[in-house]
Amino acid sequence: MSQHGLQVRQTDVLILGSGGAGLFAALHAHDTAPGLDITVAVKGLLGKCGCTRMVQGGYNVALASGDSPERHFMDTIEGGKWLPDQELAWTLVNRAIERIHELENELGCFFDRNPDGTLHQKAFAGQTFDRTVHKGDLTGIEIINRLAEQVWARRIHRMEEHRAVELIPCRDGRRIAGVLMIDIRTGEFVLVRAKAVLLATGGGPTMYRFHTPSGDKSCDGLSMALRLGLGLRDMEMVQFHPTGLLAGTDTRMTGTVLEEGLRGAGGYLLNGAGVRFMQTVDPRAERATRDIVSRGIYAEMRAGRTSPNGGVYIEMAHLGPDNVRRQFKGMVERCADCGFDLAAGRVEVVPTAHYMMGGVLFAPDCRTAMAGLFAAGEDTGGVHGANRLGGNGVANSTVFGGIAGDTMGRWAPGQDWAEPDQRAVQAAMARTLAPLARRGGDLHALREQLSNVMWDDAGIVRDAEGLQRALAALAQLRGELDSVGVAESGRAYNMTWHDWLNLDSLVHVSEAIVRAALAREDSRGAHFRADYPDVRDLEHSWFSVVSQQDGAMQVERHPVQFTRVRPGQTLLQQDAA
Repeated sequence: MSQHGLQVRQTDVLILGSGGAGLFAALHAHDTAPGLDITVAVKGLLGKCGCTRMVQGGYNVALASGDSPERHFMDTIEGGKWLPDQELAWTLVNRAIERIHELENELGCFFDRNPDGTLHQKAFAGQTFDRTVHKGDLTGIEIINRLAEQVWARRIHRMEEHRAVELIPCRDGRRIAGVLMIDIRTGEFVLVRAKAVLLATGGGPTMYRFHTPSGDKSCDGLSMALRLGLGLRDMEMVQFHPTGLLAGTDTRMTGTVLEEGLRGAGGYLLNGAGVRFMQTVDPRAERATRDIVSRGIYAEMRAGRTSPNGGVYIEMAHLGPDNVRRQFKGMVERCADCGFDLAAGRVEVVPTAHYMMGGVLFAPDCRTAMAGLFAAGEDTGGVHGANRLGGNGVANSTVFGGIAGDTMGRWAPGQDWAEPDQRAVQAAMARTLAPLARRGGDLHALREQLSNVMWDDAGIVRDAEGLQRALAALAQLRGELDSVGVAESGRAYNMTWHDWLNLDSLVHVSEAIVRAALAREDSRGAHFRADYPDVRDLEHSWFSVVSQQDGAMQVERHPVQFTRVRPGQTLLQQDAA
């Protein structure tokens, strides 16, 4: 139905995003309450977009003899520099076991196996046990293909090529009432009323010069959450993957991840002179955590010891070219597409913005501070703390996506549809349409400015001077963006309009990153302050929460609750105490 030119739809459960979190949530909500009307909305095409599909490495889970959830938990806590929410981390490592069996036995995923039939688990950096389940180096495609098949086979509705632009509360602001969306195909607005909404749009730090997600990942979910008044935790914690393909400055292949399993298998990092350097940075050398390896590479870059395109090399030939081709087929082919021989030669790499540890504050059952609004996956904060272990990302999405579906499936049947706040709807429509009424400008130049500012002043190494410079530059960018319009006429498939909306979200969330980074005057994991290089007082650790009121952002500090283990202890020592 339509309302004053605005199309209005209604569904029990609305899921924003079709990655691992969104699709698992849809399946679990359906299984928990088969009578629910469930809708998955996605910017692109279901099964063909989102970051989970791009996962190469694998899925961390404690299965093998000698490993345990407790050991996985301690690796996660120590890797996160004692900043993770321990109840979220405990949920992750325990439910991952259940979820990997679900992926295999119920969804039909085929993962690599050992000769004895057990699941093969490979080495990933920052972990004390080889626990990463995988499908070659194309794990994400396997998971998303099977999830999409199961969603298509059920009575789950799809809104493809629909962009969420605002979370709409009810009149008194106490509950979510729905989501305002744009049908990209027509340019028309659609208000989807829902009893329960899941925020699972993914993060995607594409505000940096080098980044792994596709350019349409623009932190829309986090931007909407800020405008709704929700707190975002750990926003200073942006993970740079050490080995993004460096194919030059004029190709979108640059920044694409060369998976961590390459270093886990024994790959070497070499500077421009062909010299290994990581063993002088950390005893674990190339198998150190991502933040340490990224800073090691960045130091070589700043010192000018670089490859022709300004990065460093990864080399695998000493492991045997045939072995590399067999073990990393997808990586070898991807590098060959860009003119590199991964198996027998050297490949240029650069640290690349990969994952946001920060996001919406949420509970282990995926509830947020807004009744009826749930969150899962990279839109959430607290699971990883200051550093995400490779292989914990897809586990996070699938574990908490399933939990969100269970929770919404139990919650939604007893609810009515709340009446949307029409003032919020009208204000969101006006804000979204504003660039169409202004003269066109050079959005590409503005996005380049943003990527340079964030890379240079809020990237791998930070300090107060650079962060203050970034804040000033972001304020200027905001002013320029708000004065620039979209020259193209019409709203149907107007991708320049969506470029403007992407940039709007990225500038907004970039400010949250910078403000949180200024507030943390110590170094933890992915957040390294050259002016405060030391890790301070683990016993009194705190996490940042950025929120927005009347358009202004503020940062608060909240103490980390050591609910299961304290710094200096292991989980078993804590249990004994």
